[in-house]
Amino acid sequence: MDTAETAVVLSGRSHPAQPDGGVEGYRAKRTLPVRVELARQLRRRRTRLTLGFLLVLPVLLLLSFEIGDAGGRGRTFADMATSSGLNFAVFTLFASTGFLLVVVVALFFGDTVASEAFWSSLKYLLAAPVPRVRLLRQKAIVAGVLSLFGLALLTAVSLGVGVLWYGAGNLATITGEAVPFPTGLVSLAAATAYLAVHLTWIAGLALWLSVSTDAPLGAVGGAVVVSILSEILDQITALGSLRAYLPTHYSTAYADLLGAEADWTEVAHGAFSALAYAALFTALAIWRFHRKDITS
Repeated sequence: MDTAETAVVLSGRSHPAQPDGGVEGYRAKRTLPVRVELARQLRRRRTRLTLGFLLVLPVLLLLSFEIGDAGGRGRTFADMATSSGLNFAVFTLFASTGFLLVVVVALFFGDTVASEAFWSSLKYLLAAPVPRVRLLRQKAIVAGVLSLFGLALLTAVSLGVGVLWYGAGNLATITGEAVPFPTGLVSLAAATAYLAVHLTWIAGLALWLSVSTDAPLGAVGGAVVVSILSEILDQITALGSLRAYLPTHYSTAYADLLGAEADWTEVAHGAFSALAYAALFTALAIWRFHRKDITS
């Protein structure tokens, strides 16, 4: 099948070739629709396993608290996790922020283009032809949808499990305040939204690495390693104000949203930092993919 005959395969249509070598009905904007790519990704085992683990994690945490000694009297998220359903959901987010959610986002974005290159199917996608920027955009959109769904799923399930087991009580904060359930619910939603924004820097980095290698594991692992390195450097107080430029410095800034009165200062700084890194890495990904010699 030559290029003219395959020009609209990914759009789900088949049209005869024209005398000039084009294809009747071919439109670049119709190639690789989001629904097609989303369906492809949902059929993959790694997607189902990842979302399944996010679904099961709150239950595992609940069992851990029930089996272990839940008699903590401190003011940390872990100590207050069993005081209400809201606190349980907050603890689940806090426990997942530094590593698990980073891995999930890195997996969905780092596996986008690199997996196609690994399977030697990338050159056929581009030969359809799907414009390079459009292919990268469609895959990034689907990866973003899956990442947002995973984050929302984790929050919703942890809240549901927590309320079912610990009740719909007030949200106890680390400063000793008691926030009513409705207000706490809004605070939890705001914290989840901030996490979604914060993780965009990982998404951009993983996407850049994905177009730079033919090994999906390398792209995913590279993004996770950079995050871990940033976390380690952020613990070095000798760096002083330089730590504010690390992409993970504001990873838990959403804690300022969980009080009776939200403090948006650190959240605003964290959102700006994450979006700036995301824009930089995404621009690098587009630049690299546009100039990359596709051989697989």
